[in-house]
Order: sequence, then C-alpha cells, then structure tokens
Amino acid sequence: MAFKLSNRSKKNLEGVDERLVAVVEYAIEVTKVDFAVIEGIRTTQRQRELVASGASQTMNSKHIKGHAVDLMAYIGNRVSWELNIYDDIADAVKLAAIEVGVPIKWGAAWHIPDIRSWDGTMQDALDNYIDLRRSQGRRAFIDGPHFEISE
Repeated sequence: MAFKLSNRSKKNLEGVDERLVAVVEYAIEVTKVDFAVIEGIRTTQRQRELVASGASQTMNSKHIKGHAVDLMAYIGNRVSWELNIYDDIADAVKLAAIEVGVPIKWGAAWHIPDIRSWDGTMQDALDNYIDLRRSQGRRAFIDGPHFEISE
C-alpha cells in the first residue's frame, strides 16, 4: 500500500532543506508503515524547552537550521510510539536517502554518520548502538522519530 503525506505534514516541511524534503517524500512512497511529519523547523525557544524537559540533549539542534525532521508512525488510524515501528520507517528513510543521494543520520543509531553506509537493517543499527553504549557504560539516547542531514 502506498502512503501519501498529509497537508499537515507538508506544512511541517515548509522551510526544511529541500534535500531532506525529497528524502521524506520518497520514504513515504516506499514505507511499510504510514507516518506523518510532526516537526521540521524549530525555533530556538522551542529547542530550549525541549532541552529543559530532557526531550533533547543539545541547543545545537539541526531542526533550527531546517536540517532535521521528526516523524510519527501510524498503525491504521492510531499513533504508535513503539520503537520497533520506527526501525521500519528508518529502513524506508535509508532507501530514500540512497536513492536521493542525501547523507542521513537516525536518532536511534547516533553512532552511524550516514545510514546509507550501514550494511544491514536499521533494527540491526539500533541494536548495535545500544550494545555500543552499554559497552561504554553509558545509556543510549534513543530518538526513533528523528532524522537529520549529516554533513
């Protein structure tokens, strides 16, 4: 089944780097899981609030420059935040990034600078990231909905 971006998703892509928009538009056509764009451009004030709440770890967010998007999964007409759904979306984003030629970093596999180069599924990438952080005695910061241009 082919999915399409809603008008709200298209509005949320306004001001986002055209390369990332092209990746998202391609990904929605090839994904197995429907998704919406819930955030593209972000103000400095919004970023400050997210850092204060612990939802983000940096004031140097790529959202501020239009180089990041957050996607939200739908299963039927129900919103889903289950991480296993987001690695399916990440597989579609990886395919789109390869086809469009844009380097993308995923918020659930921060250790991979460009998911196009990952040899395996994005679930494998997520598992690898978690294992790496554990081996370092550190907690993984998982942001499954987040995708950004990596440059």
